[in-house]
Parts: sequence; structure tokens; C-alpha cells
Amino acid sequence: MDGPDPRTPMPAAGWERAVELIGDAGDVALVCHISPDGDALGSMLAFGMALRGAGKRVVASFGDRRFEVPRLLRFLPGQELLVPPSRYPAEPDLMISFDCPTVDRLGLLAPNAGKAAELIVIDHHPSNTGFGTVSLVDPSAASTATLVEQLIGRLGLPIGRDVATCLYTGLVTDTGSFRHSCTTPAVHHMAARLVAAGLRTDEIARELWDRSPFGYLKVLGAALDRCALDEDAAGGLGMVWTFVPRADRAAYCLPYDEVEGIIDVVRRTDGSDIAMVLKEDDEGAWQVSTRSKGGVDVGRACTHLGGGGHTLAAGYTSHDPPDRTVSRFREVVAELGPRTTRGCT
Repeated sequence: MDGPDPRTPMPAAGWERAVELIGDAGDVALVCHISPDGDALGSMLAFGMALRGAGKRVVASFGDRRFEVPRLLRFLPGQELLVPPSRYPAEPDLMISFDCPTVDRLGLLAPNAGKAAELIVIDHHPSNTGFGTVSLVDPSAASTATLVEQLIGRLGLPIGRDVATCLYTGLVTDTGSFRHSCTTPAVHHMAARLVAAGLRTDEIARELWDRSPFGYLKVLGAALDRCALDEDAAGGLGMVWTFVPRADRAAYCLPYDEVEGIIDVVRRTDGSDIAMVLKEDDEGAWQVSTRSKGGVDVGRACTHLGGGGHTLAAGYTSHDPPDRTVSRFREVVAELGPRTTRGCT
């Protein structure tokens, strides 16, 4: 395979130090954010397999209390690298985080990060707080997977089919299957390189978007029935929102991660710039997902409320009931005002 496209934006500093640390390490501990999505888990597993192929001893994990790979991502290769948080090194010599903007998003493994001798942070969230000892953070990157591909190239490691499958999953999920504005020529060039490694794009698409338990349809139907449209929100740009209580999921034994895609249905609403979906997790907290069509910086609003993300796609956790959560979000959006520039999700 050809190397990474040199036109892809890169972080200003940190590459040489990261390559040096990884080259000298015998053991490497990898971590991604809790409730991992395709970019987080795909990037981590891809890098883990590449390092293992170079003779490194690798462990990987994420800090959820319920340590379980989301069903939609169980097709990803490399999961034999995963260990539960209880088996993760307490004080790693070298730890690398993927797609995580804050140390809190490491969940149970945040204390391990605090005790790591070196912590390399690979991320593309504008809300990244700058934690870690080495920063490979580029908010202009379409996905964390794009940065991982570059790092693999700088290490001189090959990208075979399994590594490519994981990287492609990260790329395609964070670009919305190449629909978001961050889909640049460099993104398509990267996709071409990965496809050339022999992966099956149709199989990946089927696993990610064309499979759901029957109970998901019932829960989706109830969520759509609750949808409310506030055309006056965000200075007249409009907001559509709904919520998914855990009782709905429990009725069909539906895990929390199965309802992540509801936001992609709700966001299609005309007459609304903002889409908002509140999902009650197994502990009773409300996990809030937000999307914008370009008029509002939801990343800034979610950061204000203790979360973070991207300009057009972000989230946070609320411990208030749905009506109060929505009201507070609406107030924050009104205080911050509309966006003045365009950007990527």
C-alpha cells in the first residue's frame, strides 16, 4: 500500500516523540473512550494489531463498568487484544489513548492514565483538553483513524486487511459514510488505500447500518412518537428532540448501545437545525446526543454543559429529567448564539 496522503492535516508537534516512545517500548497499553464508537474502537484495534505485528506486547481496553463491545462493532478484527479494566496495567510505562477529548472519558481507566509514565493522546475533537504527555491532536482531521494511519506510516509498519478494516470503520463512521463536510479529497484517498488492502466495504456497511434487533424498531417507534419540534429555538433555527427511557429498552432486552442511531433518524427533520436525543443509560443518567445542520455550534454548547465533541455533533451527560435537560440546553444555545463559520462534524 502507498503511504498516507501528505496533504492530510497533521498536528504541529509530537510525531517524532511519539515514534521514539513507541519504538523504544516493549509493552504498550491502549485505551479508547467509554461506550466506544467505530472510530474509537476501530482506531485502537488497528493500531494494536499493527504494533503486535511489529513484535510489541499490546493490551487494549475501555473503562466501562459493563465491559462489552457494542454489537455493531463485534465484526472488527483484533478483539483478542482486549482486556477488561480490572486486568489493565495499573501504571503503564507507555499508554496511548484514542478518540478521547478528556481524561474523564476514559472512565474506570482514568486513574491508570494519571499514573502512566508516558501518555500519548491521539484525537481529533476540538474540545480536547490537552491532557497527556504527548499530543497528537488535530481538530481538522476527519477522524482519529486518519491520524492513526499516519502514525502507522511513520513507524514504517504495514497495513494489511485486518488493520485496514478497523481504520476504514473509523473513517466511514466519523464521516457519516462520506456525507459530512469533513469528507475531503484526502479522506477519499485514504479510503482508496484501505480498500486496496482487500477489505469488503459492502460487508462493513451491512454490519454498521443494515442490522438491528426487532426490538429496536419498537423502541424507535416510541421515540419518534415522543418527538417534539420547537421552531422558535436557537433564534428561529428550530430544534427537534425526543427521549428514550431505559424502561423502553428493558421491555425488549435492548442494550444501551443499540439506540445510538436514533439521532440519525431524528436529525432528518426539516425546519430544525438542531436535533437532540436523550437516552437513559443503565445507571439512570441521561446521555444526550446533539446534531446541527450548520447554524449552531453544538460542540460549544455541550462543552458548556460538561461534555464536548465536534461543531456539528456533540454530547454530554445530564442528571436532570428530560424536560429540564432540554430547557437548559435551549438556554445555553440562546446564550451562545448562532455559528459564524462553517466546519466539520
